[in-house]
Amino acid sequence: MRPTPRTGSALALVALAAVLVSATASAGTGTSTLPFIQQAPGEPGFSEQTTTYAPTQATRTIPFWTGRFTDPTNGVTYPYTMVGKADPRIAHGGGTTSVPTVIVPLALSFASAGGYTLDGSTKVAAVNASPQLQLADYRSTAVASNSTGVQLEDATMRSQFNEVGASPYHLVLGAPTVLPTQTISVPKQQGSAFATPVGPLGLVAAEWFAPKLNELMNKLHLDPAALPIFLVDNTYLYKGNDPTAGGACCVLGFHGAAKPQGSGGGATSSNGNAPIQTFIFASYITRGSFRAPFLADIHALSHEVAEWADDPFVNNFVDPWLTPTAPQYGCTDILETGDPVVGIGFNMAGNTYDGGPQADGTWHPEDEVFLPWFARESPNRTSEDGRYTFMGAANPFPGFHVPATGCS
Repeated sequence: MRPTPRTGSALALVALAAVLVSATASAGTGTSTLPFIQQAPGEPGFSEQTTTYAPTQATRTIPFWTGRFTDPTNGVTYPYTMVGKADPRIAHGGGTTSVPTVIVPLALSFASAGGYTLDGSTKVAAVNASPQLQLADYRSTAVASNSTGVQLEDATMRSQFNEVGASPYHLVLGAPTVLPTQTISVPKQQGSAFATPVGPLGLVAAEWFAPKLNELMNKLHLDPAALPIFLVDNTYLYKGNDPTAGGACCVLGFHGAAKPQGSGGGATSSNGNAPIQTFIFASYITRGSFRAPFLADIHALSHEVAEWADDPFVNNFVDPWLTPTAPQYGCTDILETGDPVVGIGFNMAGNTYDGGPQADGTWHPEDEVFLPWFARESPNRTSEDGRYTFMGAANPFPGFHVPATGCS
């Protein structure tokens, strides 16, 4: 038995309305009059790609391994695919897997705001200096993990499979190559920029933006063995109508996989040897743009990197789960490690890049749910000291100290 694959386009979001007034905000190279909103007009969320891929070991793509588990609550066996040379539990996963990384800054120019531009290149230095790409010590954080001297996702994967301490297992993002900034002009009917108390914020129609991102991937001729990160500055996607008039908002990021143009197929499920490009789109968040205090700086990026590592080809399904911490996802069968814990995170010192009225000098990574939570493994003998999320006991919600709750 296998869950029904996702089809069609879906954004798991809750829509709220916002009240606008007029305000004047400063642009980077001048002044532009922008409409004012107090915060992003909706609930934060992440969209899920609906196209799934099933690569073979001959496929030109990132390194990956496959595993399976049997859920004790329903007796169903679920296969899954993760990034790396091999299962960390077998010979320490073959040691270190290093994935080349490419940062593609996107500058979004809003016609509705007189060409006002939110430029992702202004956040590249911060991302490069963050624990996402630099080595850090997690023993002094609320996570209290045994990992030190590793990148954030490396620490997360090592904890997930209890490969901590002196284990030679590592999943590393290579020193990023930064490509030239790509400018995208956003038409008046497809998005706008706004002023907020913490700085400018952009909103863009998801249905319009997604094809633009696909076009850009084909244009850049990216290496399928590398991970491209498309980076925007405090800009979010919405579905349907303008979110200030009730449209569904806000998508902070997404990850996915695609077949490069001319590789032998279109945007449909692909088996075989055609190249498959995995990728990430994420916004660098200005703290205060949302109510949750941990929705800041690399929170969205950490979410997407973790989900890419645990579900790179968007083809991992599990017994459906539901959590009150993320009602916007409803009852879902997706093994996406960040969705249950949106807005839940911890502080890491060293963020000297962000200013503004709510900056606190720290990074704000997201907690991540581990495979045994989805697998209903109890007791958890897979992860570091039996924890079900990276934060373990530091996660304030009891539902993450035990396996997932089922739903239908």
